[in-house]
Amino acid sequence: MAKLKQFLPHLFVLAGFIILSLFYFNPVLQGKEIFQSDIVQYIGMAKEQTDFRADNGEEPYWTDAAFGGMPTYQLGAHYPHNYVKKLDSILRFLPRPADYLFLYFIGFYILLLCLKLDYKLAFLGAIAFGFSTYLIIILGVGHNAKAHAIAYMPMVLAGIIAVFRNRNIWSFLLLAVAMALEIQANHFQMTYYLLLLVIVLGIAYLIDAYRKKLLPQFFKSIGVMVIAVILAIAANATNLMATSEYTQFSTRGDSGLSIKPDGTPKEKSGLGFDYITEYSYGVLESFNLFVPRFMGGGSSENLGRDSNVYDAIRKIGASSIQAADFAKNVPTYWGDQTYVKAPAYIGAAVIFLFVFALFLVRGRLKWWIIGASILALLLSWGRNFGFLTQFFIDFVPLYNKFRAVSSVQVILELCLPVMAVFGLYKLFNEKVKEEEKSYALKWSAIITGGLLLVFLLFKSILFDFTGANDAIYNQQFGMDFMDALEEDRKAIFTSDVLRSLIFVLLSAGLIWVYLLGKINRNFVIGGFTILFLVDLIGVDLRYVNRDDFVQAREMEQPYEMQEADAAILQDTSHYRVFDVSGNPFNTGRTSYFHNALGGYHAAKPGRIQDLYDFYISENNMQILNMLNVKYFIVPTEEGNQAQQNPNAFGNAWFVENIKWVGDADEEILALNDTDLQRTAVINEKFKEEVNEDFNYDTNARIELVSQQPNELKYKVSAESGQFVVFSESYYQPGWQAYLDGKAVPHVQADYVLRAMNVPAGEHEITFKFEPEVIQTGSTIALISSVLIGLVLIGGVGYELKKRN
Repeated sequence: MAKLKQFLPHLFVLAGFIILSLFYFNPVLQGKEIFQSDIVQYIGMAKEQTDFRADNGEEPYWTDAAFGGMPTYQLGAHYPHNYVKKLDSILRFLPRPADYLFLYFIGFYILLLCLKLDYKLAFLGAIAFGFSTYLIIILGVGHNAKAHAIAYMPMVLAGIIAVFRNRNIWSFLLLAVAMALEIQANHFQMTYYLLLLVIVLGIAYLIDAYRKKLLPQFFKSIGVMVIAVILAIAANATNLMATSEYTQFSTRGDSGLSIKPDGTPKEKSGLGFDYITEYSYGVLESFNLFVPRFMGGGSSENLGRDSNVYDAIRKIGASSIQAADFAKNVPTYWGDQTYVKAPAYIGAAVIFLFVFALFLVRGRLKWWIIGASILALLLSWGRNFGFLTQFFIDFVPLYNKFRAVSSVQVILELCLPVMAVFGLYKLFNEKVKEEEKSYALKWSAIITGGLLLVFLLFKSILFDFTGANDAIYNQQFGMDFMDALEEDRKAIFTSDVLRSLIFVLLSAGLIWVYLLGKINRNFVIGGFTILFLVDLIGVDLRYVNRDDFVQAREMEQPYEMQEADAAILQDTSHYRVFDVSGNPFNTGRTSYFHNALGGYHAAKPGRIQDLYDFYISENNMQILNMLNVKYFIVPTEEGNQAQQNPNAFGNAWFVENIKWVGDADEEILALNDTDLQRTAVINEKFKEEVNEDFNYDTNARIELVSQQPNELKYKVSAESGQFVVFSESYYQPGWQAYLDGKAVPHVQADYVLRAMNVPAGEHEITFKFEPEVIQTGSTIALISSVLIGLVLIGGVGYELKKRN
């Protein structure tokens, strides 16, 4: 009974998290689903593998539906013995996206409990973290993998801190399981940022251990952590190994190309500086953390009929309906980024408590939080703090594999609420002198409130409220419109600064009344709970609300078949479709219905991207022909129409000769001046695997007789030896060629395709996708899962023995 009473508060907290998650995303209770643009694209990309899985009861691990063919490792592939994923599914029992919000709460709650805070303060901190605007926004747009990884970050930190505090079985298990769940979330950029945070935390603990002469204990804890992390990595071995393998094949790896289409040098590995820093946070924009629409909010805001822009649009001849429609999407944002869905608002009350805590909190907690927060803020500025970003790109391993540097601010989203709640912990701590508390209150109010007053009083002097795209709006609508737009920007700036000032004053007032002895601890916690909820949810609902939910069918079947799709699908042969009605390399729609040459993915196959940059974007028909693009979807006045390409090379063809080239640069350039239907362009590194003793036979025949994503069969008939090129992507780590059932080598030709020798006579050629990485990885994952299970059983047995 005593144990039940001990756990009862935590059960109430869990119930509260469930209620809050379902309350915010309450349309899920009506069977609706949130419309997530990125998930719509994912559904299109994964349609072929989803259908194959349903029809055959197995995983294909390859899809023909995107970029001319690619592994499904980053498209939700299911792996054997992935018990971590099963555990994750149990934890995410709520309807999406309420499940991710629940994970935000529970992960942060565990972290604060491991930092020895009581359940009330831990509950308060979890609310501050979970409702942080950035974390809600990414759910609105469908960055589910990112949200997933962020949700487990606090739990990993909890495991690390637990091991530092007490090297027992339960701390070990917490870290091992949390790290396994973090890796399983499959967003390595967020996990990489977690690593940066952990390094800062480790440095703080190392310095503290050195000062206290506890270095042996420190390194013992590190040893325990290493073992736990190794088990976590091993439990995810299949995913990690498959991802590592595909990375070399993707735009994140090195295709060997050293030139751009214009002949200028290309970065040999990783992403370029401009691409990495495309979404760089502005220095001034950092005040969005404190004032939600400091820089105008999202790229477009709904200002309604009461706005100056509405009146300006009416004056230039628009009807009231047209002006009202325009006022729903006013370009209020005047920051540095290309596009912003919403500001990364942490909360005025949270920021106030963070500053308050800086005066009271001492020791390693304060310094690892401050150190990590400053590092994250500086890195988020990207090109606006270029020398640090360039240093990380050049010298910090793997940093150049990730883009959108502004997302590193997730570290701030995590650290600031921790510090804020510790500010309250110190407020309630009787060992802290009253004078220190009063001093902290006075200066935190002066700093935060004074800064907001400066913004209010001197906004016209400090800021010009003009954005990077204003010249375009000026040209389209004139100066009167621009004047109106700037007035509206000032108005929402003033409104939100006042809003933050009110929350700062209420926060300061709550602490002041407590210090006067007028209210007790529980009243303060309850008061801040209300402030956090009203503050953060009030901003969150501006950007993610009921309007974002649709009937479940619209997400399950997000694309409607058009006339062009229906016309193409009448052809049941194997071919590719290229949709030129939009951006073909930035949409999953075509993949939903066809084997598309394009697609939607953050890590596209690297060599296909090269072909797109050099030739496909220029409508080079020979390249499209060799890729077996039999149909185009083209825009017309009557809508999109299907257009057949009679010159596509087909599924395979015999060539007369081979053009040998020395490197990737020569490979891709040779495509431009070579008759690819007669000549295969092959890198000299494959010379030992190619027999040049073949005689082109005009009567030779090759036919694709069966096709599945992971297996293709061809019938060949030739009177002499031939060399054949296949219009399929070359991916050596998984695809194996068989001639009459016997494994034979095949090589890369024409930069992206497969080719092989075929002897005289009638033969059957089979290509099977048999990735060894799946078998090897799943075996390692099984062993690791068994070991973690044994540790768990041992821990339970030890506890029972200790009690007896």
